[in-house]
Amino acid sequence: MATVKHIIHGVFGDEVPMLEACKKLRSSGIRVKDVYSPMPIHGIDGIIGVPRTRIAITAFIYGLTGCGLATLMMWYMMISDWPNDIGGKPNWAYYFNIPAFIPITFESTVFCAAHGMALTYLLRCWLIPGTKAKNPDPRTTDDKFLVLLEVGDAQAAKAQDIFREAGAEEVNHKGSYEVQPKYVIEESH
Repeated sequence: MATVKHIIHGVFGDEVPMLEACKKLRSSGIRVKDVYSPMPIHGIDGIIGVPRTRIAITAFIYGLTGCGLATLMMWYMMISDWPNDIGGKPNWAYYFNIPAFIPITFESTVFCAAHGMALTYLLRCWLIPGTKAKNPDPRTTDDKFLVLLEVGDAQAAKAQDIFREAGAEEVNHKGSYEVQPKYVIEESH
């Protein structure tokens, strides 16, 4: 048995009524799929229910990778492969030369963390060459705010009423589609 999902857009001219509509939608049990705006809006993630990002964890992992690769490279080049006597400092062990290696280690850590985060962000957001923009209304890049909902039959009319009450300039029903259940249990006789 398939369920029907409706795609509804609420277009606002200002961020304050849009935020109020999002709060009312969430309090009535309607999930906000996405919000498009021409500028960053402080605190909207908590209002629409977006969980905290894990990009800081990936930055730490990329930084550790850079630190480890720099350490391995310096040990191999300066201690194992071609030991040099620089300034009379002993170089038969890595730990004797750690102060000299700190700037290279730091720069490699920052380099790998920054480039890794940038690539992760671009891949997660599908901002790679050849992809099509996901923005449903180009006016949101100029002066409009859009709330995107994908709701069932029971919530579609309620969501449209909430948009109108909050002061939406436009409430657009963009269509519907059927969602097939993941698992179908068939009875055998």
